[in-house]
Amino acid sequence: MKGSLARIIITVILLVICVIIERRGQLATWQLLLLYLIPYLTAGYDTLKEAAEGIAHGDMFNEHFLMSVATIGALCIGFLPGAETQFPEAVFVMLFFQIGELFEGYAEGKSRDSIAHLMDIRPDIAHVVREGKEKEVNPEEVAVGETIVIRPGEKVPLDGVILEGNTALNTIALTGESMPRDVTCGDEVISGCVNLTGAVKVRTTKSFGESTVSKIIHLVESANEKKSRSEAFITRFAKVYTPIVVFAAIALAFLPPLFSGNFTATLPVWLYRALIFLVVSCPCALVISVPLTFFGGIGGASRKGILIKGSNYMDTLAKVQTVVFDKTGTLTHGQFAVEAVHPDSCDERHLLHLAAHVEHYSTHPIGAALRDAFPEEATDGCEVSDIEEIAGHGIRARVGSDIVSVGNTKMMKSMGIEWRDCHHKGTIIHVAINGRYAGHIVINDKVKEDSAAAISKLHELGVSRTVMLTGDREEVAEHVATQLHLDEYHSELLPTDKISHIERLTESQAEGTSVAFVGDGINDAPVLARADVGIAMGGLGSDAAIEAADVVLMDDKPSKIALAIRIARRTLSIARQNVWFAIGVKVAVLLLAAVGLGNMWMAVFADVGVTVLAVLNAMRALRV
Repeated sequence: MKGSLARIIITVILLVICVIIERRGQLATWQLLLLYLIPYLTAGYDTLKEAAEGIAHGDMFNEHFLMSVATIGALCIGFLPGAETQFPEAVFVMLFFQIGELFEGYAEGKSRDSIAHLMDIRPDIAHVVREGKEKEVNPEEVAVGETIVIRPGEKVPLDGVILEGNTALNTIALTGESMPRDVTCGDEVISGCVNLTGAVKVRTTKSFGESTVSKIIHLVESANEKKSRSEAFITRFAKVYTPIVVFAAIALAFLPPLFSGNFTATLPVWLYRALIFLVVSCPCALVISVPLTFFGGIGGASRKGILIKGSNYMDTLAKVQTVVFDKTGTLTHGQFAVEAVHPDSCDERHLLHLAAHVEHYSTHPIGAALRDAFPEEATDGCEVSDIEEIAGHGIRARVGSDIVSVGNTKMMKSMGIEWRDCHHKGTIIHVAINGRYAGHIVINDKVKEDSAAAISKLHELGVSRTVMLTGDREEVAEHVATQLHLDEYHSELLPTDKISHIERLTESQAEGTSVAFVGDGINDAPVLARADVGIAMGGLGSDAAIEAADVVLMDDKPSKIALAIRIARRTLSIARQNVWFAIGVKVAVLLLAAVGLGNMWMAVFADVGVTVLAVLNAMRALRV
């Protein structure tokens, strides 16, 4: 960057000296050529080299070739009879081309810097405990199940579970959230976070290659390989367009003089117009600014914890009109919790106390919810015996001197116990003590704090339909859909049913619009892959869902979906602005040149000036 700037400054100084010498002295044309070749080669030696290499490799039709032909032509045109020298113009074209390259490099550097913060999450070392001693090793050498020590200020090298200690983690590089996350024994930690406060011992659950940090880095590094339709079109367009421009310039230089009746007198005029045509027609602004815009958009999104796997998904995201959600883990936390306790023949605390004891050995999420609601169960000294699990019904056990039955309505019916229904929506757990109905407990999957805001923001963006697909029961699905103001919901679905719904929604979608599916579970992977654009919850989501998705939300917040769509739409808008601006200016200058009103300075602006402005505009995509 500094070297390019120094070269531009030196070229400007040399050019000024050349102009002063030309105006003060009486030099021959060939002497002026030798004089101006000094700043010309200072500014353009690498452009000439690139053009020569392109010709040698059979890929001559590129912007370097166009610049080289146009400037060499401008240097030589003064030797034709009756023609004026264009030496300063030739140097200026090459000089401004270098300025354009400088701006492009600066903008690309900014875009890369916005993604570089993700590259900084790569851990350098891991402190692994082996044979009672700590060893400093490469994270790739740590096996699953080994214990590592992470001290304050160090990056978490591998995914795992805390065995000892508590701390706060800085997750900003992963999620874009500045608020530290407190963790303690039993909590999961993911690689790429920075340990802030306390030393912790962690049992690794994934190898380095399968860890979160490795997957994120791979996603970001490969994002640029998947080009958007706009980028792919520009690339194909440039390959066809550039040869046409070259041959059109040749025709413009020689055909009019041939038909003019005075070839020698008119050749310099038309040759000069052809050179202007070559400079103006160079597709730099399009070839540089459009990919740079998408690269900037991906970088800007990554700073907010949104990983977009390629520019092609920007196109699809921008056109989303239907967003389909999985329920559990996406709109809800995916963790059951006690919502209400309705005792019938005892108090709330006693009802929870007995239910928690009966469910002590259960691995079911409902059992975990009951135990979490009454944590004293583990230390109150009650004896639990004669545990009997009845498939599809519930669990029966002796707690102290009482026989306690905890289960669903089937269990109550089989025991001949009259149970009471509940007005709450959710999973109703009935409890009977010694054959007598004692009450029921309502357990629900909590809706995420920002789920309602996510749906509202999507509607504000003009998304026409929000749909929820879930395997949960009808009444639970209806409750969540009503609470979040969803347009449509479908319940009690198998994974194959979800795919059928996605296909139906895709087929009914208006042309030019797309369907997004948002999910987090292993069973969502096929649906994520089938949707026009799949969005996975990355923080707590399954690896399969993240692999199948096109966009990953690193902090599991549904509200980031609207932000991702907004970023995609803005990125496409900036790319379109650049395309129309570049084409508009170039056409205007070409028309002026065709009627003899254009000059090389206009050509320089139409090429390099437009490129610089387009690159500066593309940099706006970085700001979210």
